[in-house]
Amino acid sequence: MLIRPATGDDAEALTELHLDVWEEAYAGLMPPEIFAERRSQRTERIGRWRTNVTAGPITTLVADGEPGRLLGFSSAGPGRDSDPGLPSLELTALYVRAECYGSGLGQALLEAAIGERAAYLWVLEGNKRATVFYERQGFRFDGVAKTEPVGVELRMIRG
Repeated sequence: MLIRPATGDDAEALTELHLDVWEEAYAGLMPPEIFAERRSQRTERIGRWRTNVTAGPITTLVADGEPGRLLGFSSAGPGRDSDPGLPSLELTALYVRAECYGSGLGQALLEAAIGERAAYLWVLEGNKRATVFYERQGFRFDGVAKTEPVGVELRMIRG
């Protein structure tokens, strides 16, 4: 499997992947209306991905599957939080298709995105699969939480 930087040409496939993996990862943790609303904004999401991968400070990597179908992605870049002592690197996203759970793809995307560097991330409360994965990578909860429209997010840090 090939992990490579995302390009503007990946915007449509990234949108499909992002919509799919949210539904797979967050089923039972978010109301179905959130997934329906996200799907209804597909066209806008394609445009946002195209802009994000070509102009943003965040670097997005994708894992290619069969032609035109992505299996996962990771995004990382300068931290958006300014708490004292917080690492300057934030892992803003790491998702793989459910069919790839346990395959090592998530690990490979994480390593490609941030390596062994100090970083932080936000994980949705109740997302046990992600929490266990990040804890194996040395991330720990720091006690900070924020409420977002999709639910409560908890911050994890790796020093």
